[in-house]
Amino acid sequence: MFAIISDLHSNTEALRAVFDDIERRKIEDVICLGDIIGYGPNPRECLEMIFAWPKPIQSIRGNHEEALLDSTSATEFNDKARMAIDWTRDAINDSASDAMERYWNFLGGLGERAHLDDNLFVHGSPRDPIREYLLPRDASKPEKMRILFERMDRRKCFVGHSHVPGIYTPDGQYVHPREMNGSAFRCTAAKTLINVGSVGQPRDGDTRACYVTVDDDEIRFHRVEYDFRSVMNRIYEIEGLPDYLADRLERGR
Repeated sequence: MFAIISDLHSNTEALRAVFDDIERRKIEDVICLGDIIGYGPNPRECLEMIFAWPKPIQSIRGNHEEALLDSTSATEFNDKARMAIDWTRDAINDSASDAMERYWNFLGGLGERAHLDDNLFVHGSPRDPIREYLLPRDASKPEKMRILFERMDRRKCFVGHSHVPGIYTPDGQYVHPREMNGSAFRCTAAKTLINVGSVGQPRDGDTRACYVTVDDDEIRFHRVEYDFRSVMNRIYEIEGLPDYLADRLERGR
């Protein structure tokens, strides 16, 4: 069994709550689908928490890491996201020299995809690992879904990026975690796409952090309460981060 986290977005309160929940389940292996940084107030601390996990966390590159490493990629961001990337870059560069070198080496070494047995891991989609969103409305777009499933080189593909959790099957089915009532989803189709949601900035109307555990073909979503108001207050205190990034944590949007 292993856990998958994604879109931490510099939110240490959410990540700490999720890590505590993973430890409580006695799970050691964790995979991160990117966007460790961006939006939130604690990028360095989030990176340190990834480094401190008892076993090395296999991580891949998200679009926020991409924008941090290549400023031309940030031109695709809206003004608020671009402000957050600029502030994040300054925060990392304001670290002690050895820590700064470690952060940049780690971020620069992140790949676009990873594999484990019959599982594929990307940030965006199997067609565009960094930037393409997978949203519930896409389940009713047969041509897009056909291409995404064709691009999968494994039976299961796990993504993040949109911050909206759910399971997609080739027959056009989309299942949101609330429909599962806490039970596991068993992957019986030839291929299954799973969006694991977001730890640090949920966007499905639920303020709780979201992550996934995988036990062979059984997928289970977990929602974890955390003190999002303390994160909001830290964002409000930082001049370089728009208040909007705090407000949306209260809405889960």
